[in-house]
Amino acid sequence: MSVLTSRYSGSPESQFDFDIKQFSVNPEKYLQNTIDAELSDAYWKLRLPQQMDTSVSSSPSFNVFLAAQVKMNDKGFLSKDITVQDLIALKGDVHHIFPREYLKKQGYNRGIYNQIANYVMAQSEINIAIGTKAPNVYFNELLEQCNGGKLKYGSINTMEELNKNLAMNCIPLSIATMDASKYTEFLEERRKLMALKIKQYFTML
Repeated sequence: MSVLTSRYSGSPESQFDFDIKQFSVNPEKYLQNTIDAELSDAYWKLRLPQQMDTSVSSSPSFNVFLAAQVKMNDKGFLSKDITVQDLIALKGDVHHIFPREYLKKQGYNRGIYNQIANYVMAQSEINIAIGTKAPNVYFNELLEQCNGGKLKYGSINTMEELNKNLAMNCIPLSIATMDASKYTEFLEERRKLMALKIKQYFTML
């Protein structure tokens, strides 16, 4: 909670002192009241998605999202067996779902194409195979791959596996038909899905 809400950012000493004093009186009640106040429904639905409107890859919300994926044993983007935890441990690629060079050619600047909602952990070979293709292009090839076609992006070869992988990576199914004109819409949809995953992770702690 403190990471997401930046509770102890700035000068944390006074907040630490206040929290310690309240915990000494009634820890359970104080903790629940703090959670209710700081992490309300409005936080999960509105404030957290707004916090994720950033291109800072070291942002607390993105780090917590990755922690949630590790906790849930999620697979990397388009990976059949390699987990996000494996990729982090092996310093795997942080891949742009809408490729960076593709968006640059469409006139998007660094602060837009490097949005954290455009990031996923992916195997290097999958990242390289995607290259500068628009999502609607490489997903069309993925659909062929899942219907008996050549394996071009990892080893996922059924629609069930593909849909599960997109769900665990918080990617809307509409990605399959998206090009640069839908990029802003994609970011908004994915931020909401990422916020829901973080909420699920919080309830598991």
